[in-house]
Amino acid sequence: MHSSLQQRLQQPSALLAPGIYDAFTALVAEQAGFEALYLSGASIAYTRLGRSDIGLTTATEVADTLARITERVTIPVIVDADTGFGNALNTMRTVKAFERAGAAMLQLEDQTFPKRCGHLDGKGVIPVAEMCGKLKAALDARTSSQTLIMARTDALAIEGWDATMARAEAYLDCGVDALFIEALRTPEQMASACRQFAHRIPLLANMVEGGKTPVHSAAELGEMGFRLVIFPGGTARAVAHTLQKYYASLHTHQSTLPMQKEMLDFDQLNELIGTPALLELGQRY
Repeated sequence: MHSSLQQRLQQPSALLAPGIYDAFTALVAEQAGFEALYLSGASIAYTRLGRSDIGLTTATEVADTLARITERVTIPVIVDADTGFGNALNTMRTVKAFERAGAAMLQLEDQTFPKRCGHLDGKGVIPVAEMCGKLKAALDARTSSQTLIMARTDALAIEGWDATMARAEAYLDCGVDALFIEALRTPEQMASACRQFAHRIPLLANMVEGGKTPVHSAAELGEMGFRLVIFPGGTARAVAHTLQKYYASLHTHQSTLPMQKEMLDFDQLNELIGTPALLELGQRY
């Protein structure tokens, strides 16, 4: 399964991975026809904790969520491993735990711990040498070379363009499988990053609705040179919008009748989650 992600990233068209946060969203996304999924750390904080993306989730919570997802879907799951949840030794534990839980790719960033959303202000980054140590520890910790490691740098808002490009070069030299330069602010910066790196390593573009980076389609980003495109928080934002509408309607009307055209009924939901097939399987035993 994981080797398919490595092969897919060699193809000229960008791979679009939607954000998910549990087995249910993963299943619906898989049924929509996506080739890979992105388990968003921010979205786990939003949905499991009802909290902001400021480093409150633990490695154990993410690993647990990931295991539920990989048990339910067959397509590769890219997982946000934040800062590795500590130093190089913590990062090794995180890689081993997430690999056991079925990760196809882990994303590690150079923020200080605890981290915060890459599109929030007030971030800090660790020294380059420390991050290189963490990346080497991550590469050493994986059991299989098919478990990919992606390095993310959040330095742009803090250290500026040249320092960020130097960091990306240093992380590439560590032997990582993909690069993620967070919060590129202009089409010029996006094009420049692609010119420097796209011919050497798969580059990720992060699309955040209302964030720092201009939102483009996966096709447009693929033409620029990006190989991986994520819309990590879009799912949680769409679900929140739907839930606000649903709960407001139920509170006002004291019934779900006005919303029923915008809902699945009992049988449709059971069909989506595979209840008939599960019951049939039970009959065999």
